[in-house]
Amino acid sequence: MADKVWIGSIVLPDRVIENGYVLAGDGIVQHVGAGAPPAGERHGGAGMLILPGAIDAQVHSRSQADQEDFVWSTNSAAAGGVTTIVDMPYDAGDLICTAESLTAKATSAAEQARVDFALYATVDPDEGAARIPELVAAGASSFKFSAFGTDPKRFPRIPPQLMYECFAAIAPFGLIGGVHNEDDEMVRAATAAVRATGETSYLAHGRSRPPVTEALATAQVYEIGAATGCSAHIVHCSIARGYELAAAYRQQGHDATIEACIHYLVLTEEDDVRRLGGRAKINPPIRPRMEREALWRHLAAGNITVVSTDHVSWSAERKDDPDMLKNASGVPGLEVLVPLLVKGLVERDLPLSHAARLLAHNPAHLFRLGATKGALQVGREADVVVMAKSPYRYDAAASGMNVVGWSPYEGIELPWKVEGAWLRGEAVSEGGKTVAQPGTGRFQRPLAPRA
Repeated sequence: MADKVWIGSIVLPDRVIENGYVLAGDGIVQHVGAGAPPAGERHGGAGMLILPGAIDAQVHSRSQADQEDFVWSTNSAAAGGVTTIVDMPYDAGDLICTAESLTAKATSAAEQARVDFALYATVDPDEGAARIPELVAAGASSFKFSAFGTDPKRFPRIPPQLMYECFAAIAPFGLIGGVHNEDDEMVRAATAAVRATGETSYLAHGRSRPPVTEALATAQVYEIGAATGCSAHIVHCSIARGYELAAAYRQQGHDATIEACIHYLVLTEEDDVRRLGGRAKINPPIRPRMEREALWRHLAAGNITVVSTDHVSWSAERKDDPDMLKNASGVPGLEVLVPLLVKGLVERDLPLSHAARLLAHNPAHLFRLGATKGALQVGREADVVVMAKSPYRYDAAASGMNVVGWSPYEGIELPWKVEGAWLRGEAVSEGGKTVAQPGTGRFQRPLAPRA
């Protein structure tokens, strides 16, 4: 494979190298430096941003049967500079809770994927933690549980005593236990109270899942992690209190990590949920503007571990019911994850190094892929993104890169545009259009989990 050189402002987790370059050969980063670039096929240029390929820590490619699948989720990912996705285990009609189901998913996804992928696994509540060792052996990068029961078969509740059992089984392998953090009893009580009032407007969803429902579940998860020695991860947090709890547990010496989905950093209840209704329904809910700004302060302080999308492409009829509570929860976002975070950093005058850390370096370590992924660093795979300062208004339908033509980010002006993305040195998108074919992506296993 011919040497390639990317030229521009090199965005690293701790600094930005101006007038810099990244040299790669045979799909591996060979050198990172400043000044006159070496010979090779050149990409980027003066004024361009060169970032590590993003790792989206939370994607639902198969939530709706016969809808998206990996052929489309990874299409959106490649176009947006996401070179690895981590897919959730709650597929329509198939809970990924056995080695057989995880292996089958990895095999079928590899035939479709245009970028790399890793897989979460989970457990069947009726089986408990018994299959965790076989799932680790099959290549699970992490484990996902839910404190709230969305569906008893597809998205079951894991009560605290079973979560303790699962965390204790995961801990010897050194992987994370990730949890959907909403307290089941509190949410059900709050939802019943909202229903009793007859409220169906955009306000109904936030009221049915008030902030305390998140805080209670988050504290429970971290206490179970502390008691078992398992790395405890909150897979999405919409409230400042959650980041305070995570920081406190880390200060006490526990491996407590926490994830901010991009929608919590961009959207607000009073502006966007009011305008979009069901198309902005997400669990946990989008919160008021004051909460969003508090999350940005936590980001600046280093209290957010990773930023993800929680991407899911529901068909429009699943999102447009006038009764807010009847809509499916979740939104697509893979195509604009990187541009949206860069926009927020620029507008708040925060270092762009946050993007390299939150979208690449930290998720690579979270899913135990750090020896090969997540950085523009010698010896790592050459997963590279080039961005140009080229303001545009996002139009999901016009881009053609998504299985659905709607987005909660529709019409947002983005100052930086993804001009190209490379996976192991090979182009997966050019000019905002995916060029990688299905089958380009590879299944990523965590490196040497402990036994």
